[in-house]
Amino acid sequence: MENYLDIAMIILSVALVAAIVLQSKGAGLGGLAGGGEAGGAFSARRGLEKTLFRITIILSFLFFSLAIYTVYVSG
Repeated sequence: MENYLDIAMIILSVALVAAIVLQSKGAGLGGLAGGGEAGGAFSARRGLEKTLFRITIILSFLFFSLAIYTVYVSG
């Protein structure tokens, strides 16, 4: 049982890292430092960016839930 949970944790962590990297791919160093208004942190999310943002939230929730469940099962 623990092997399956470990495999699921690895898959979820890789998917979560990929989703985060894809989100930050469009943000340059100027946007991170507050240099430009057009690509700022508080711009409206539309289309694919909004979908990717929601997928990232879902993956993070699943990752932390699975981490807590793994500790519960192994402890």
